[in-house]
Amino acid sequence: MDLVVGRVVKTHGVRGEIVVDVRTDDPQTRFAVGARLIGRAAKGAGSTEYTVTAARNHSGRLLLSLQGVSDRTAADALRGTLFVVDAADVDSGDDPDEFYDHELEGARVVTVDGVDVGVLESILHLPGGDVLSVRTADQREVLVPFVRAMVPSVAPDRIEIDPPDGLLDLDAAVSERD
Repeated sequence: MDLVVGRVVKTHGVRGEIVVDVRTDDPQTRFAVGARLIGRAAKGAGSTEYTVTAARNHSGRLLLSLQGVSDRTAADALRGTLFVVDAADVDSGDDPDEFYDHELEGARVVTVDGVDVGVLESILHLPGGDVLSVRTADQREVLVPFVRAMVPSVAPDRIEIDPPDGLLDLDAAVSERD
């Protein structure tokens, strides 16, 4: 599984610099001079490996120079390219409250009373906030807002939820509408 760490937004100047939309919490390491980046072309044209030759901040944006990209035309061809890393090479660190999505997917989801709800299928990053998508034993999808009041305990193998009345009672909600 690949994690996106950046996306090429546009070119900057005529010497092949690109503006990168940073999507990592460690840009100093990911985009350091000498770092190797896997670029996935925007139109599905495959992947290419690049080496960072220069990196600098300009007006709050990251500018990169890449080996083999020496003019505006070559840089413009990279527009929309996603820079990715292998999820296996990423560790969330020592903070017990920080996880990457892929580290939690597949975890058992239980209520604070110990009732099995299902398995975390994915984490949805919506404009209103993050939501846990839980797949129940009978293959229903339950959406739980990923806020501390409803998700008091998170670990890579077990997530405890404290849902409000009615959130998990989907059958009753359906029969009331009929």
